[in-house]
Amino acid sequence: MSYANSRIPVSAQQGVHEGLEARLRRHFETPFRKPCAPYNRDAFERSLEGWDGRAPLILDAGCGVGHSTIELARSHPDHWVIGVDRSEERLARRKPYPDALLPRNMVFVRADLVDYWRLFHAAGLRPARHWLLYPNPWPKIGHVARRWPAHPVFPYVLAPGGWVECRTNWRVYADEFALAAGVATGRAIAVESYVANKPLTPFERKYRDSGQPLYRVAFDAGDRAPSSSLALWAAMAQSRPNHGDRP
Repeated sequence: MSYANSRIPVSAQQGVHEGLEARLRRHFETPFRKPCAPYNRDAFERSLEGWDGRAPLILDAGCGVGHSTIELARSHPDHWVIGVDRSEERLARRKPYPDALLPRNMVFVRADLVDYWRLFHAAGLRPARHWLLYPNPWPKIGHVARRWPAHPVFPYVLAPGGWVECRTNWRVYADEFALAAGVATGRAIAVESYVANKPLTPFERKYRDSGQPLYRVAFDAGDRAPSSSLALWAAMAQSRPNHGDRP
């Protein structure tokens, strides 16, 4: 695929998956009990080794080649910025930045986000900002469970609180993320069209230069939920109106 000629995800699914809300409510009702892998626990600990315990935290979830992490660290010098990706190969491609030129208020770690998010929440941490920039959309209908809004880990994505922003070039993904966030927070969460004047990632630059519409879902997830309170979140989510019942 040549530069500035990328395509919008193609899918037979043209709107929010009809089973998304029911699936999400089940995730709130049933704690995600998959054990965290030791290497993810080690990565989580490494991600905090350089943090002084006082600087606000920024989490760049699924940071890819890390350009966004670097830019966020440069634009927020008083924050500790954590870039997490499961691919060591992607993290190694942070060209054209040699280590000597990298900001000192950031760290890259290789970890599975499914474990990292849960460890972050269990540690009682709250991010000032939490970014999900162009996550894999998994556009096939049968792959809906792989999308973050439908994944069992989603309650732990928002539980730490803070400002959350997801960007995507697929409107369906944005709508699903907004719906899932609405179920979790009890508020109407909007999808916004977005113009990337200063792209944070290579994908964002490529999509913009290809003339694609970009979308973002940005909202304050509020104060963090205590580690023991996901059951309360479940009760709250259960008591909220079913969005599918709206006229």
